Amino acid sequence: MKLRSEEAKGTPEAPEILRLVTEYIAVLTAERAASDHTVRAYRRELNSFAEFLARRCGTAVTPAQIEHPIIRQYLGLLYEKDLSKASVARALAAVRSWFAWLARRGHVDQNPARLVATPKLPKHLPRVPGIEQVNQALEGLVRPHAEDQRPEAAWPQRDRVILELLYGCGIRNAELVGLNLEDIQWGNECLLVRGKGRKERYVPLGDAAAAAIREYLPQRQHRLNAAQRSSNALLLNARLRGAGRLTTRSVGRIVKRLAVANGMAADVHPHTLRHAFGTHMLEEGADLRAIQEILGHARLSTTQRYTHLTSGQIAAVYDRTHPRAKS
Repeated sequence: MKLRSEEAKGTPEAPEILRLVTEYIAVLTAERAASDHTVRAYRRELNSFAEFLARRCGTAVTPAQIEHPIIRQYLGLLYEKDLSKASVARALAAVRSWFAWLARRGHVDQNPARLVATPKLPKHLPRVPGIEQVNQALEGLVRPHAEDQRPEAAWPQRDRVILELLYGCGIRNAELVGLNLEDIQWGNECLLVRGKGRKERYVPLGDAAAAAIREYLPQRQHRLNAAQRSSNALLLNARLRGAGRLTTRSVGRIVKRLAVANGMAADVHPHTLRHAFGTHMLEEGADLRAIQEILGHARLSTTQRYTHLTSGQIAAVYDRTHPRAKS
């Protein structure tokens, strides 16, 4: 298909493309039970692609007219905007998924995005704090005095629950903020967790996490009573704004503040504690499939990343301690 040499001014729209993007997003939400994060990301990526198509191919463009060189040009534009390879790969993944759906619906004969190579991403493993380092940080979360006005002291009992659940149960940030009171299965000593695609799984609730929750719950109820509010969310924001439920963004800020205040690296985020959970379980002899089940990984290959982490740590110990490791 011949591309237009000049771009139109403003932000053009391709009605047919936008209609099919909107329909696909609705399918992601209703039928595939995609997470809110996935829906937002796919909507953003596909709307950007639709705008590119309208500018390059005209507003009357249809999916059947789009060939793989056009998709390559779109990725080239993303690189020109200095997007990382990971960001470009995410954009391509959204476009591929959309075209796969279009092919199943008969709007295109085949998926042209399959002919576009995924950017080769550098293989890097997340830096995971050691067991002692995490334990020291958790033990350092002492209750501040009433006059303590440090940001990390906003609600220490709740914040301890956050760290204990992220590290003690290995759950994702979104899973954490989605927990409700009824998801705590006290009798079975576990949590009912809703993961990606709204898949449910049970995760063991350790003694430390359970103790932190028990200390936090009376304060949670006191704040709700004082504000004459009710909520079934386990974790509340300090000022009970909106629906009262804590957001993933707020959890990220809390984790970073507490990590730095208790001697951990500044790049610690909620997923760091999830990685630490899996790595430390494996180091202590846990079965890989058991870790997979707890973490909610759909594929064992995802869980096997932790074997690379521990192998790297073993190699570092060998290099540091064996007399024949280095010449």
